[in-house]
Amino acid sequence: MPVNLNPPVAAQLLPVAGVLLGIAQANIKRENRKDLLVIQLCDGARVAGVFTKNRFCAAPVIVARAHLEHDEGIRALVVNTGNANAGTGEQGLQDARATCAALAGLLGCKATQILPFSTGVIMEILPVAKIAAGLPAAVTNRAADNWFDAAEAIMTTDIVAKAISKQLVIDGATVTITGIAKGSGMIHPNMATMLGYIATDAGIAPPLLQALVREAANRSFNCITVDGDTSTNDALMLMATGKSALPEVTSSDSAAYNALLEAITEVAIYLAQAIVRDGEGATKFITVRVEGGRDEDECKKIGYAIAHSPLVKTAFFASDPNLGRILAAIGYAGVDDLNVDVLQLYLDDVLVAENGGRAASYNEADGQRVMQQSDITIRVVLNRGAVNATLWTCDFSYDYVKINASYRS
Repeated sequence: MPVNLNPPVAAQLLPVAGVLLGIAQANIKRENRKDLLVIQLCDGARVAGVFTKNRFCAAPVIVARAHLEHDEGIRALVVNTGNANAGTGEQGLQDARATCAALAGLLGCKATQILPFSTGVIMEILPVAKIAAGLPAAVTNRAADNWFDAAEAIMTTDIVAKAISKQLVIDGATVTITGIAKGSGMIHPNMATMLGYIATDAGIAPPLLQALVREAANRSFNCITVDGDTSTNDALMLMATGKSALPEVTSSDSAAYNALLEAITEVAIYLAQAIVRDGEGATKFITVRVEGGRDEDECKKIGYAIAHSPLVKTAFFASDPNLGRILAAIGYAGVDDLNVDVLQLYLDDVLVAENGGRAASYNEADGQRVMQQSDITIRVVLNRGAVNATLWTCDFSYDYVKINASYRS
């Protein structure tokens, strides 16, 4: 079960002016489940995004990037689950474009004004006919308050839907932000590591919107890992409709921009942490904080060495304070001039290691106490600078193996 993560409450997910969401059951992989989502945007809405850096990126990623660069004004996004349309070659590109054309015909716009997204099994041909047959129902049931159903419609191995809303007042104007995401396995940062869609009714100039989504991703989805595998289909999209009373934000030096950046990042962090809490088979949510580094790169190298280690992750699943595994991960992280004699390792409030080895004050009963918790913090204090980095991960359980061993069945 997810680690201290409750499903969203539909009534608490706020409509965003200028956004309509429609859902359908297209039977792409399984019968009688929501598996197709249409997000329609008002005329004049702006869209920016970040995508996977996997060289085997999926056909919809290639097509969505091209349509964003074409810049004719994006009018809708279409998302299917059950099939990733990745590793499908030229046929996959044709199928992604055909999906865009089918939705464009229903909405009365150009195919290049549609962004396609897919998630599911890799190297299987997209069932375009099923998607095209399901689109009319998704268009018919469009509504501004369909965020909860939208969050469910993009799930794959997720157990809990992931969604959140936030409102704030900027210069006297109320601004709404609502976001959804999916992700549970094949989670590793190299952009955003999942599918995520965040919308706001603020107006944000296009260059600022791209900078904002990249910064929000770097502080949230680029700080999580479940299993160290970067997906072929990752995308995080930020949509700004300009329907609030707030004047368009045109300067990154403005108080309005910084307020929006912080609020959107908060939404992104919640969704990113929700992905880890719902990690496949997860029983522990682990925060890895590396402090006192010379730069962010070395802090993240050490943090990810710990977070990716199967030996560390399985020890946490077993609640076994075999904490020498953490020291080993720190040592092989690739910080060649690291002085291990001055660093300190903490497990929550328990000092575990210092002076190059086990702390004199460390008692294994204290380590055992912390390891029994469902939320745990690992702190590595490098004592070589002033830079910190925080990452989030989970443990590895028997269920992770079971889920991925039978993913296609």
